[in-house]
Amino acid sequence: MHPERPKVETVDEYIKLFPSETQEKLGQVRKLIKEVLPQADEVISYAIPTYKQNKKSVIYFAGYDKHISLYPLPHGIDAEFAAEIEPHIVGKGTLRFDLDKPLPFELMRKVVEHKLAELSN
Repeated sequence: MHPERPKVETVDEYIKLFPSETQEKLGQVRKLIKEVLPQADEVISYAIPTYKQNKKSVIYFAGYDKHISLYPLPHGIDAEFAAEIEPHIVGKGTLRFDLDKPLPFELMRKVVEHKLAELSN
């Protein structure tokens, strides 16, 4: 949660809280998620953008001063995928992507696809 940020009702409002460079990157993450989850409802939950399918949360993203995070981590992944996401794992269920490096969109896509597959099982 971001207590210093004003409460927002939409993802557009959320993204506008950030500097323009970060807004652009958050917009790219949003676009990627919507490509993978075209039927998902886009809402604000826990004060961050959330994508729900069949009323179940699939993925969340959040912006910070120096990084963007995706939540939660996918489960039941193979060793190759685990090795790919490992450098980005912080805490128990968070992936962190630094804003001063190119965002790994293909990796993010895989994460969202895995979260969608988990929901289907």
